[in-house]
Amino acid sequence: MFKSERQLAPLVFLVIAIGFAGVSCEKDPVYEDPSAKLVFSTDTLHFDTIFTTIGSSTRHFKVYNPYDRSLEISSIRLSGDISSPFRINVDGIPGRKFSDVLIRGGDSIFIFVEATIDPVNGNHPVIVGDSVMFITNGNVQNVKLAAWGQDVKIIRDEVFGDETLSAEKPYLIYGNILVDTSRVLTLDPGVRMYFYRNSGLHVAGSLIAEGTGDNPVVFEAARTEASYRNIPGQWDGIRLMPGSTGNRLVNVRIRNAVNGLVVEAVSAEESTTLYLAYSRIENMTHAGLTGRGAAIYAYNTVISNCGHHLAALTAGGDYTFYHCTLANFWNFSSRRTPSVVIENYYVDSDGGINVTPVRAVLGNSIIYGNNGSEIGFSVHSEGAFDVVFDHCLIAAHLSLTEDFEDNFVSCITGVNPGFVDPAKYNFRPDKESPAINAGNPDTGNLHPVDFDGRSRISDDAPDIGAFEWYPED
Repeated sequence: MFKSERQLAPLVFLVIAIGFAGVSCEKDPVYEDPSAKLVFSTDTLHFDTIFTTIGSSTRHFKVYNPYDRSLEISSIRLSGDISSPFRINVDGIPGRKFSDVLIRGGDSIFIFVEATIDPVNGNHPVIVGDSVMFITNGNVQNVKLAAWGQDVKIIRDEVFGDETLSAEKPYLIYGNILVDTSRVLTLDPGVRMYFYRNSGLHVAGSLIAEGTGDNPVVFEAARTEASYRNIPGQWDGIRLMPGSTGNRLVNVRIRNAVNGLVVEAVSAEESTTLYLAYSRIENMTHAGLTGRGAAIYAYNTVISNCGHHLAALTAGGDYTFYHCTLANFWNFSSRRTPSVVIENYYVDSDGGINVTPVRAVLGNSIIYGNNGSEIGFSVHSEGAFDVVFDHCLIAAHLSLTEDFEDNFVSCITGVNPGFVDPAKYNFRPDKESPAINAGNPDTGNLHPVDFDGRSRISDDAPDIGAFEWYPED
């Protein structure tokens, strides 16, 4: 038993202690040698970036007694005491200071640590530190604590008119933010928007987010710790509502939501709902990109690792995908749905079938994953189904490509695309990839620069997918 400043010592504990003393023949011998030292699982406990006013996730380290006799730690405390941004918990008991902590021979205890950083009114991250101090038999030992703190601008349930957001500070979103009808929200290169759980961005007007290769516009969850880095479903996602048009997303990153982008029907014919380029959409519990009767033009875009679909092109619409890589290696649960679905009808809330014509062109693109077939069609015979996969590398059942033979032109099927390292989200082709020089030159000429900014028309033919292979790779 050990004592914490936050613990009481009720009489019942005293009675129990006396009772045990009465029946015990002798105490465990305590090692009192002044040279005795504890052993720690780490000398420094690091925290990833912590947003001001928001606590970190809990991290921990272990304290070992390497001797065959018990050690009694006379004091465990934070060096910074009440001014410390850190909080500690010793084997499940929170407090600021602990005394007389016994560790039996060869045993260990856990020290749990959290941090909350006050606003610093600065645009750049700052590092804060402290240490957990241990005193054993007069010996003083420390485990250092280090955390990066980033000041943020907090937005709660806000409606935007015409406005431009700069990249001076990240934005932390609570609730839902809305871009009002006929209004434009512009995000400068480097803007980072972090969404708390159940939060999202809804666009009734237009969203212009144009980053650069070095300074993309980032939409992701509020937890930035390493343990949350690839966890899907942490926020709701982005919804382009019916009537929203003229949306441009270039060099954006959308990660770890329920749905990455949901793009709904436009109100005016021949109006592009979304222009999407040089972007990555990753780790969604449901779908990466959903089009519902929308008009989407996408190229040099990577969509990966979603629980149901990478691209769900439903309720008709007009879709163009050139030099895109759609790779689905979802491993959080069993996935039976194809990564790409295309439909020319939908069922309304009353159960009625509504036929909606669809046009879709996928050129020089990869559709692959850990399912045998990653493409699914839902076709109503009375609706137009103008769909073409041209010079694509695809995972599809033979029955589909035979039944829809005219919809697949010069496609490669049944082979692995040879990604460099899909486990690390590196979907560039390796030197043995069948995608190399297998694209349609006419499509390559439409977008002659690949995702990494390198020419795809300087050799025999463009490679299939968002990335061009180069010998130095």
